[in-house]
Amino acid sequence: MPARPARRSVSARVLTIRALPLRGLPLRALPALLLPCGLLCGEARAQEAVALDELAVEGSGPGRVSPVGLNLRAQGRSASRLGLTPLETPASLDIISGETARLRGQDTIAEAVTQDGTGITTIAAPGNGNGAFTARGFSGPNSIQQLYDGTRFYVGAGTVTFPFDTWNVERIEVLRGPSSVLYGDGAIGGVINVVPKKPTFASVNAARAVIGTDGVARLALDSGGAIGQAEFGNTFAYRLNVSGNRADGWVHPVGDFRNLAVSAALLFQPSPDLAFTLSHDLGYQEPARYWGTPLVEGRITDLVRFRNYNILDPKVTWADNWTQLKTEWTPSADVTIRNTAYRLTSSRHWLDVEQYAFNRGTGLVDRSDYLEIYHSQEQVGNRFDAAFKGSLFGFRNAFLAGFDVNRIDFRHTNNFFFDKSDSVPLVGGFLGTFPPEGRATPAYRTRTNQASVFAEDRVILTDRLSFLTGVRFDAPTLQREDLRSGTQFERTYKSLGYRFGLVYNPTPDSALYAQYSFATDPVGSLITLSQSLAGFKLATGDQVEIGAKGLAFDGALEWTVAGYRIVKDNLISRLPGSSAVGVQVGSQSSQGFELALGWRVAPGWRLDGNLALLHAQYDSFSQIENGAAVSYAGKQPIDVPERVANLWLTWDGLRDWTARIGLQNVGQVYSDFGNTARRPAYTLVNAVLDHQVTADSRLSLRVYNLFDKVYAISGNAVGGVGTNWLLGRPRSVEVAYTVTW
Repeated sequence: MPARPARRSVSARVLTIRALPLRGLPLRALPALLLPCGLLCGEARAQEAVALDELAVEGSGPGRVSPVGLNLRAQGRSASRLGLTPLETPASLDIISGETARLRGQDTIAEAVTQDGTGITTIAAPGNGNGAFTARGFSGPNSIQQLYDGTRFYVGAGTVTFPFDTWNVERIEVLRGPSSVLYGDGAIGGVINVVPKKPTFASVNAARAVIGTDGVARLALDSGGAIGQAEFGNTFAYRLNVSGNRADGWVHPVGDFRNLAVSAALLFQPSPDLAFTLSHDLGYQEPARYWGTPLVEGRITDLVRFRNYNILDPKVTWADNWTQLKTEWTPSADVTIRNTAYRLTSSRHWLDVEQYAFNRGTGLVDRSDYLEIYHSQEQVGNRFDAAFKGSLFGFRNAFLAGFDVNRIDFRHTNNFFFDKSDSVPLVGGFLGTFPPEGRATPAYRTRTNQASVFAEDRVILTDRLSFLTGVRFDAPTLQREDLRSGTQFERTYKSLGYRFGLVYNPTPDSALYAQYSFATDPVGSLITLSQSLAGFKLATGDQVEIGAKGLAFDGALEWTVAGYRIVKDNLISRLPGSSAVGVQVGSQSSQGFELALGWRVAPGWRLDGNLALLHAQYDSFSQIENGAAVSYAGKQPIDVPERVANLWLTWDGLRDWTARIGLQNVGQVYSDFGNTARRPAYTLVNAVLDHQVTADSRLSLRVYNLFDKVYAISGNAVGGVGTNWLLGRPRSVEVAYTVTW
């Protein structure tokens, strides 16, 4: 490898440490104190920065997250609460470093998950909070569960709006496949857990400024360190991250956006075996008020690509607040007790016209769905678990048990009673404003009381073979009141998730595994189920998965392969003679193959990539069309691609320079059950060029969608015909300057 810029002296840092009071300082904090706080410069500096990101609470050393590779040796909690590494886990788990996302120019969680994770795609739209994904043949927030720092925010009305920014992210863990055994209903496709940066006793300071095309401007700050070292002997530490973004947008008019993300945490560690972390996270967004572009004769023309057909006075605002108090007590090397108390709130507002379709007869764009909606949601809960290491029938054993309780209050205000449509010119003309008579009124409110118990066990049968089991029982009770009619109902749902898995390690750096898991999904967002859906039971799904993982060539190559089959039952089908809603007789299945690798090919060259191939279909599923039942058995599920691939090539062959190029390929999808409204496959190319200006500063040039591909993230269809596509980002350029001190 070529020589690197001179780094700041480590000896000065060591001399400072010798002067610190070390009594009570946990040994796991020492590696972070011994590292210089320089800016990333290639892989070596990236590893240093991630080490500084590691908290005393999260641990450091061999199990920490690296900014390169698949992190097969890193400890994670998304696939198991026992702190296992991917090599010890009978499941498919991606651990994506937050530094990886930032170095690749991925400013949003959606970009990081879909470009770095395996087989994950986004179907982001303003209606779902830009927080919807697909995985393993399933789609949407009710099947792909999202967590923040291990805490689940219950989905209301199919909408997830937080987290969204990668600046404060330490890691993103993506667990693919049914995961109700860990997190309850709503995880048949998988789980995305965003873990923020934690307080650190080492001084960490970084800032970033970005400017770009379409009026893009970004500012971000990261600061952390010990508080009052002389007085308290490294008892207190903090972390503060602030990130603000704005842009004029690439569609006009009203295509601009702005957002702010603030993450603050305070660590109190009175002794090496006890730690309290109080954190508060705030997210505020005014996303682009863009709901899609109408298809003209089945395609997107240059006349309409950059035109927004929304009204001139739309409003979309989302505000989220997360407060958590985490306690971790380790009274002995074999016992760990954790408790997390939290309060989460979300306030959202939409005021738009949301549906557009080109009318071939008139040459105009027909608009409908003049909507105003408010969400007000509060979740208060507590999660407790205790882990024990010992022996079971003479075998080494690790066991964990715990409980999770929540109270979720949700209030929905809407104007669903308002029915208005109009037409506007394809080009030019006045787009109008929202009619005052269509404003929203209170519609309904719900209260959900949730309680669950869970347990996991890992028994080591031999030095190479281990057996893992897990179980979770949930019993949420939903109460709903219609604020217009006064009608009420109450329903209790019971769900059971479980998993069995075997892991065989032929060598310390390889693993073969097999698992069976069972999970549940609600037929809609659980806490906002309507009375018409309340009588249905939870959909169920089971998965069989086999796979292998490993490292080779002294760690230069990391790889994973997996094959699986998932079957989901109890889908709602609409049949002649059934109720207006339908009957719960449908089923859906998917089977697929996944491959991921991270390979240091040669000095100065690195290759990271993944591939997911699957066959997904409705096995038994019917809907009423023009008064008759139409079967969609054998059809590809809506929004689900059967091929997803990512490739990143990094060249680090010149002193002070690093180049990265990324390719993302997503297969074709459909916007309707009958697979007639097709959205074509696409391949995107992104590029990043970094120049290490000084040891503590970096200048980056980022080009997104290098070849200006026109592609759709999501879309709508009426009568089997596509009406509009929500388009992805066109070619754009950003320049970023990052500095640490």
